[in-house]
Amino acid sequence: MECEICGKTVPEDNPIRAKIEGSVMVVCKECSKLGRIQKAPAQPKFRQQSKGKKAKSTQRGSYSRRDEPTEELVEEFDSKIRNARESKKWSREDLGKKINERVSVITRIETGKMTPDIKLTKKFEKVLNIKLLEKTSNVDLNQFINTSTGERTLGSIVKIKRK
Repeated sequence: MECEICGKTVPEDNPIRAKIEGSVMVVCKECSKLGRIQKAPAQPKFRQQSKGKKAKSTQRGSYSRRDEPTEELVEEFDSKIRNARESKKWSREDLGKKINERVSVITRIETGKMTPDIKLTKKFEKVLNIKLLEKTSNVDLNQFINTSTGERTLGSIVKIKRK
C-alpha cells in the first residue's frame, strides 16, 4: 500500500488514515502531519425496517466527467479586475452600482482576499469587457503514473503553487 500523497510505502497491517483538506486519505507517517489522523471507520449498523415504510435511499449520485467544471478563473484575476476598473476611471462604488454588488465585496476581490463565484465573475467580464474565465481541458492522468511502482498518487499529479 502506498501513501496517497507522496507515494511512500505504508504498512498494510496498520495504515494511517488522515483527513487533509476535507478528504480522508491513506498516508505515511510524515504526510499524516499535514492533517488530522482519523479513527478506523465504524461498521454500519443495520436496522430492521417495519412493514409499509419505504427505505430512504442513501446512495449518492455517481460521479461523471460532466460534473467537472469546464471553466476556470484565470490567475491574477484580482489585478485584472482592478486594472480594468481603473482604466475606465471608475471607483469601486461605481463598479458596485453597475454590477449590483457591495463595495466591500469588490474590495475583497481586488485585494485577493476573496474569489468570486462564476456568476459574479461573468458580471465582471461583461461590465469591464475583460476575460476572467478560461476553458479547462481534460487531463490524461495516465501520464502521471509513478515510475517506481507503476501507480498514480496525488503527489505525482499535483503541482503546488507557492506564493
